[in-house]
Amino acid sequence: MECYNQPIVLNGTFYFASDFHLGSPNEIESKARELLLIKWLDEIKKDASYLFLLGDIFDFWFEYHDVVPKGYYKFLTKLAELREAGIQIWWFTGNHDMWLKDYLHNELNINIIRKETFFMLNGKHCLIGHGDGLGDGDFGYKLIKAIFAFRFNQWLYGWFHPRIAFAIARFFSRKSRTMTGAGEEVYAGNDKELITQHAYNILQHNNIEYFIYGHRHLPLEVKLTDKATYFNCGDWIMHYTYLKMDINGNIKLFTNPCYSKHISQSPLEEE
Repeated sequence: MECYNQPIVLNGTFYFASDFHLGSPNEIESKARELLLIKWLDEIKKDASYLFLLGDIFDFWFEYHDVVPKGYYKFLTKLAELREAGIQIWWFTGNHDMWLKDYLHNELNINIIRKETFFMLNGKHCLIGHGDGLGDGDFGYKLIKAIFAFRFNQWLYGWFHPRIAFAIARFFSRKSRTMTGAGEEVYAGNDKELITQHAYNILQHNNIEYFIYGHRHLPLEVKLTDKATYFNCGDWIMHYTYLKMDINGNIKLFTNPCYSKHISQSPLEEE
């Protein structure tokens, strides 16, 4: 079990969000979601010091040497605006956007993180990541992820013409949503949730106060011990939720005030 003892230390006001899945399920719905994101980013620009994007921001992303996916101009322009305003952006790759390379780092000066990472945020010990492939079990998924992450396989995939490569990716993305179900996600309980079990294992050897993840498409605040809590950002397909940490280290789940959908899974607050 890994011991975390050298955190990245940051202080300020933090926002966390994940699982936008831009590009899915079609152009019309994706663009509507993108506009809501832009409105939200305009709101958080007023007081944000840091923005943490916890993976699956795009439903699919693959960078060729001279080509990147078209679209998302307004979203990426808004991120550039946040960077120019002095807001740092930390982007954790997820299982849908794991093939991010250096384009966003070089063009927008965004920090790209590829694994869960230990932070000290406003004096709080935080373990942060996308949330996929954690804990014991789920060996089939971990094998597939390892195959996709292998650099040689990425190089081979890059030989496909972009139209073919993106058609293949969209097919498997739709297949993934079909297999996992299109309905509301339900928390299976502390003894069955892989992320929760992973957090308990980490706590055996580490003093972590906040575990912050995405991936589950379910906004969560799960008390693990008297001092440790697991938060999940939810998603922007069903819930449109995010996390905010104030300068005192307090974290709350919020629903985007631009979106009025009733939230049934968790008692969220509106700012």
